[in-house]
Amino acid sequence: MTKQGKSIEKIREQLGLIHIYCGDGKGKTTASAGLAVRARGRGLNVLLTQFLKSGTSGELEPLRSLGVEIISGSYSQKFVFMMNDEEKAETRRRCETQFREAIERSREGIDLLILDEVMGAIATGMLDEQEVIDFLQTKPPNLEVVLTGRDPSQALIDLADYVSEVVMRKHPYVTSGLIGRVGIER
Repeated sequence: MTKQGKSIEKIREQLGLIHIYCGDGKGKTTASAGLAVRARGRGLNVLLTQFLKSGTSGELEPLRSLGVEIISGSYSQKFVFMMNDEEKAETRRRCETQFREAIERSREGIDLLILDEVMGAIATGMLDEQEVIDFLQTKPPNLEVVLTGRDPSQALIDLADYVSEVVMRKHPYVTSGLIGRVGIER
């Protein structure tokens, strides 16, 4: 085994913790993307799964170019509260499929799994929280997992090793109605 190969194996031996990036502020996905960059920079295998997002946000292409695997793209561009029953059912099916695919891939050599906006999928009924909890309790021992979104349940917080809260003190959408700008918020 090469020196670099031994080094990666040593890094992998220390993995296995659960992170939560939560709160009402901007930066949860950005923080997880930064961790993905750091992990890839050390030779780790990263999978980013985005729930309830279009699959077109600006961080995805640079992450792909670094070798991050990505599962993203929602059925509808609407917020869940704006969807009709058919759209909600299809979105729920898509979220469940993405989650199952992420679980399967995480057992095949992934070192860091990012479940972006998983709390939003849970809160809107698009993903079952108990399935997420069951996965976290039985995940591979050296799999590092990141969950992002607003308002994690106490059960998820209790399972986590890190909980970092991003707090909004001021935001231009709230103060002036400025919508998300390409290259900055999306």
